[in-house]
Amino acid sequence: MDTVDVVLPCLDEAAALPGVLAALPTGYRAIVVDNGSTDGSPEVAAAHGATVVHEPRRGYGAAVHTGLSLASTEIVCFLDADGSLDPAELLPLVEAVENGADLAVGRRVPVSRDAWPWHARAGNLVLASILRRRGLPVSDIACMRAVRRADLLALDVRDRAFGYPLELLVRAADAGWSVVERDITYRPRAAGTHSKVSGSVRGTLRAVRDMAGVLR
Repeated sequence: MDTVDVVLPCLDEAAALPGVLAALPTGYRAIVVDNGSTDGSPEVAAAHGATVVHEPRRGYGAAVHTGLSLASTEIVCFLDADGSLDPAELLPLVEAVENGADLAVGRRVPVSRDAWPWHARAGNLVLASILRRRGLPVSDIACMRAVRRADLLALDVRDRAFGYPLELLVRAADAGWSVVERDITYRPRAAGTHSKVSGSVRGTLRAVRDMAGVLR
């Protein structure tokens, strides 16, 4: 298998980064896109071998797009940097793309109730049900994914905020992409970090608002 670039959007994840970066499979190369951290995340990422780039425009989609633009491998993965996901579970997603899927995404299986708060899970269920009505057989809004870099660039996802993952899936459905899901373990995020989405009802509502804008 060739080298695979892994894009990790990052905002104040210094406490989680050492564990996340150490757990990347052999041959998987980290691109940490810092989105304005004040806790030393860029320095921590660099010290643990990641390529670090800075994206001054705040927003998940902005960070993801910058990482995608700088990646150079045929297949690119995307992974949250908060310690809630096991980087080893990127392997079956990449295998699915190598075997013909256009996009492979993770379907979160929480290890505990605390790992996925009720408000975040409810928002995800609503959005996933909308996607299924559009013909895309998914049950999660893809916090871990693998895709061919050229294909994703051609898809031209434009949202630069929290709506990016949903727009990606909507455009994938409209383009007739083959999308597969694989179960992934979903753990509580690393101590010392705070979720910008699921950490509060307000954050979840803001993300759903951004995603609803995509559907309009």
